[in-house]
Amino acid sequence: MIATTERRYSLEEYRAIAETSTEKCEYRDGEIITMTGGTLNHSLIMGNIFFILKLLLRDTQFMVINSEMRIWLPNYRCGVYADAMIFDGRPRLNEDRQDEALNPILIVEVLSPSTEEYDRTNKFRMYRSIPSFCEYVLIRQNKVFVEHYSKQEQGWNYSDFDSLDQSISLDSVNLELAIAEIYRDIKF
Repeated sequence: MIATTERRYSLEEYRAIAETSTEKCEYRDGEIITMTGGTLNHSLIMGNIFFILKLLLRDTQFMVINSEMRIWLPNYRCGVYADAMIFDGRPRLNEDRQDEALNPILIVEVLSPSTEEYDRTNKFRMYRSIPSFCEYVLIRQNKVFVEHYSKQEQGWNYSDFDSLDQSISLDSVNLELAIAEIYRDIKF
């Protein structure tokens, strides 16, 4: 991710820029951050995860959304993008905007070298301000390694997976997801 300028933007200015921009950009309390392009593996993993979640959750109350919709984080005055997210029912929209959701229960991020630290730390901290948010999945694109955080009464539980013959249990949506499906067609 690249900061566009040192200038601070109002939320209204950001939204006007985001609606006409050919590049995806996030808003962080006055700062506009342009998202960098992805790799082949990143794109394939994003497609795999969206496809398999959409397939496994069809005919349920859960809605899977891809990376085109922003998550609005009111406590931080931030609009950010995730690679995939799941909602229990239809997304609750921010001020009836069609491009900003408030209530994902599960968020997936495919890690990139330029965003990995941010996704693990500050972004995860901001995501935890979402009352409905209860599962976070981080996927490495350069090797088989998936991390899973699930919200428990005592805090966040961590588990990881490093083999294609493993499966991850996504409790918030009551499904098992094969690690091999996440990495289908990926060459390292």
